Amino acid sequence: MRNEAMRQLDVLVGSWRTTLCNAWFLDPADQEVPGSATVEWLGDAFVVLRWTMGDDDKAASEMVLVLGRSDARDTYTALYHDERGVCRVFAMTFDGTRWHLDRQDPDMHQRFIADVQPDRITARWEASEDHGSTWRKDFDLIFERI
Repeated sequence: MRNEAMRQLDVLVGSWRTTLCNAWFLDPADQEVPGSATVEWLGDAFVVLRWTMGDDDKAASEMVLVLGRSDARDTYTALYHDERGVCRVFAMTFDGTRWHLDRQDPDMHQRFIADVQPDRITARWEASEDHGSTWRKDFDLIFERI
């Protein structure tokens, strides 16, 4: 049986066209990188997001997020993995319209902030290398439902 708090994530489930833009690391800076994402249930307990950035024929980046929940702590958790072999754990909040991921590790702090609508998610990734004192935007990420 699907947990009521997890059921809130139904709005994320589906196929999405993505656009990465406004990235400090792109040249030219106004370059847009297309991609796609699929979000689906893994049983009743987890939601899996798979995102590919770049052309379908030669993907530049692939990322997986597995979203779950601890009832005892009343918290969501996101496990992250990408094609570089990077594995990270993010604390997560989700209220149906605002989605937030937060990581505070010794090497770096990161956060993902998104406004969720039924057919569009507008998000940005930010990073801090001074334990959250100052933040820089890594990039904007737009999801449009297919």
